[in-house]
Amino acid sequence: MQRLRNTFDRPWAAFIFFTRLPLWRMHQPQKECYDSVVEWWPLVGWLTGGVMAAVLWFGSQVLPWSLTVLVAITARLLLTGALHEDGLADFMDGFGGGGNNRQRILDIMKDSHIGTYGVLGLIIYLALLFTALHCLTPRIAALTVLVADPYAKMLAGQVIQMMPYARTEQTAKSHTVYRRMSTASALLLAVQGLLPIGLYLYYFRDMIDWEYIIFVPCVVMYFLYRLIWSRLRGYTGDCCGALFLLVELTVYLTLTCICNSSTVVLP
Repeated sequence: MQRLRNTFDRPWAAFIFFTRLPLWRMHQPQKECYDSVVEWWPLVGWLTGGVMAAVLWFGSQVLPWSLTVLVAITARLLLTGALHEDGLADFMDGFGGGGNNRQRILDIMKDSHIGTYGVLGLIIYLALLFTALHCLTPRIAALTVLVADPYAKMLAGQVIQMMPYARTEQTAKSHTVYRRMSTASALLLAVQGLLPIGLYLYYFRDMIDWEYIIFVPCVVMYFLYRLIWSRLRGYTGDCCGALFLLVELTVYLTLTCICNSSTVVLP
């Protein structure tokens, strides 16, 4: 019974950690459950991507497409409390203003104040996100968001396997250090991220070059990993958030490029 409860508590902790839903009022998992939230991150993406996709599809029936895209982006920001965007801003500030000084980068990233690099990074990111989604049809945009969110979280989650945590548990913002995944946990993470995008690419197998949708985000993830490793020799929670957003954005930009250069018209 206790083992079954622990199995339930860990994904529950992930939904509490990565969203602003008041799930903690119904049940509060043990503190040790939060060290495995990354293992269930793509599953949370099923919810956040699903909400955003629903707004894109149903909103397009009653609102202008540009306004629908803005509302969809806002919906996810409200659902997550801009958790990942905060990480991206800190990442841009730290790596933009910290030079090659590891401690200075960490200090800047921990500072609650946003700097010039963070502001510019968020503006450029949101502009690219809006433009990429706006270039797609409502149906394809909704389906793509539904699968890109968990897929990008699966890729970003690999960073905890690739390098150590750059801080200590006491100096971490959330006072949580993610544990390294076991083989079973890694496989579960892969299923959460690959199942949606696998079904998506199978459905569009004769319309798009699926290999670009899969591999271009992986290449971006690799170069971001190399950047983080060269500067910090470890990751932080802000790095995870930034990796997710940038890898996810790569999916939308790649698809937009394919649609723009292809003679195939997606439905």
